[in-house]
Amino acid sequence: MSYEMIALFMFASMMLMLFTGQRVFGAIGAVAAIAALFLWGTGGSDIPFASAMKLMKWYPLLTLPMFIFMGYVLSESKIADDLYKMFHVWMGPVHGGLAIGTIGLMVLVSAMNGLSVAGMAIGATIALPELLRRGYDKRMVTGVVQAGSSLGILVPPSVVLVLYAMIARQPVGQLWLAGVFPGLLMAAMFVLYIYIRCKLQPELGPVLPKEERDVPMAEKIRLLGAGVLPITIFAAMMVPFVNGWTSLVESSAIGAMTAFLAAVLKGRMNREVFEVSVRQTLLISCMFMWIILAALGFGAVFDGLGAVRAIDNLFTEQLGLNPWMILILMQLSFLIMGTFLDDTAMLVIVAPLYVPLVKVLGFDLIWYGVLYTITTQIAYMTPPFGYNLFLMRAMAPKEITLRDIYGSILPFVLVMVLALALIIAFPQIALWLPNTVYGK
Repeated sequence: MSYEMIALFMFASMMLMLFTGQRVFGAIGAVAAIAALFLWGTGGSDIPFASAMKLMKWYPLLTLPMFIFMGYVLSESKIADDLYKMFHVWMGPVHGGLAIGTIGLMVLVSAMNGLSVAGMAIGATIALPELLRRGYDKRMVTGVVQAGSSLGILVPPSVVLVLYAMIARQPVGQLWLAGVFPGLLMAAMFVLYIYIRCKLQPELGPVLPKEERDVPMAEKIRLLGAGVLPITIFAAMMVPFVNGWTSLVESSAIGAMTAFLAAVLKGRMNREVFEVSVRQTLLISCMFMWIILAALGFGAVFDGLGAVRAIDNLFTEQLGLNPWMILILMQLSFLIMGTFLDDTAMLVIVAPLYVPLVKVLGFDLIWYGVLYTITTQIAYMTPPFGYNLFLMRAMAPKEITLRDIYGSILPFVLVMVLALALIIAFPQIALWLPNTVYGK
């Protein structure tokens, strides 16, 4: 059997195992280990051992538990509730104002935790019941919460971009900065869509009653202080890191400590909040480590087979595709995989194949990291099996059906596809900020 056929068989076996409901790290790791033993005998056992040692020596991996802990502390201590009150008061007089405020809330929450799941939990528990109580259209608000929560994996400090940086061997700081303008662009496009839609159909997003809008200016200004906290946490992490005063790990520790102190000073830190935050941090960190370990082993076997060179030869020489067509095909494959896999699984499955191929094709790996992240955001919300769709079904009130959830997301998916097309057409949207800061 040729090496190309072995690589194809490995990939097909892994996808089959995932379809049968096996855990991601188990499917990837098992295929890698069996293939290594089949190809190189008992010497193949060195591959998973070497991958484990590489993982243990990966100093930047310490950032993951720090960022995850920071996100859960801010979520469990209800600090996001204060943010929503701020948007409630300031945006209430506008048609669709609370939905627009929800997008603003999601941007700030993303800047505090970097996890889309945390954003979804906050939006579904805080914003969604309030929007429904105010008479907002249930399909509109369901789409708003899903779309807004997706910003968590793009706006820094994105945990997904940290994982991409580790696997693609790219600087985390540059990837974070590359995600800033695309994230803000997408948020602005969401806001514009909501404003125009509610302006044309006011019944979808009614304004607040006059008695609730008559809040003294002094109170409005006081509530603005809620928005200072995420900006302070973000600045405490990013400013020292971007200026080279701290390493990535040190900055993540500063962020975690700042979030913890904020919860303590607000009187929100108790034993229950601390225990849930630590327990969830341990759970998710271990999951990520197992997945990365499996991905490293799979990547080592794949690389040893020369699969990347074989696929590059297939696309460019045998099929005659140009690099841009290959790039678009890769993005389409993410959309298909995203119907049944989460973003981390997609990354570790295709990273051994796509990242070297993108480099061979001559594209910027920082820019591609942003494209990957946006495409997984879209895939997260694409029926029939988008990951976010089922998260929303689990968290939404009973009056919101799965049909409502499916119907709510289409306009926002189209907005995200437009944003992706803009960033593909104009790479400087993503690359200008990291190139400027790092002096490229």
